[in-house]
Amino acid sequence: MYKYETEHLFSYTATVLAPEVIGPGPDGIPLNFTVTGGAVTGPRVRGKINAMGGDYATLRTDGVLILNVIASITTDDGALIDVRYNGVIDMGADGYANFLAGKMATSAKIRSAPRFRTAHPNYLWLNRIQCFGIGEADLAKLEVGYDVYGLL
Repeated sequence: MYKYETEHLFSYTATVLAPEVIGPGPDGIPLNFTVTGGAVTGPRVRGKINAMGGDYATLRTDGVLILNVIASITTDDGALIDVRYNGVIDMGADGYANFLAGKMATSAKIRSAPRFRTAHPNYLWLNRIQCFGIGEADLAKLEVGYDVYGLL
């Protein structure tokens, strides 16, 4: 086994608009969520989620929502950090059929693998690490929350 450590870097909440639903396709239903803002709090990064970017997700026929997020953070000290991640939300085996019937789960667990890019000298360390996010989506409020950890 390989040795590793984790460090809690920050937590955040983000709000999104109701999804743009492209419609059923060959690999599921594309759903585009626009990010409208959010807050970042934590021991290593503090600031806000900028009101831009989005989640270009696909709900697969097996009920798994595949995330493809592009967003940005502005820190309290003025750094701009690019955020990109993939992840999964398991909506249950009947998640696809429920969505087609107009029934969406009110909450679901999120697992993600974010990467960060920045040129700000206080945060260059983010360019060098892999992170993971553990979170939950509140689909009724159109809000997501994550705890982000660095793998060291």
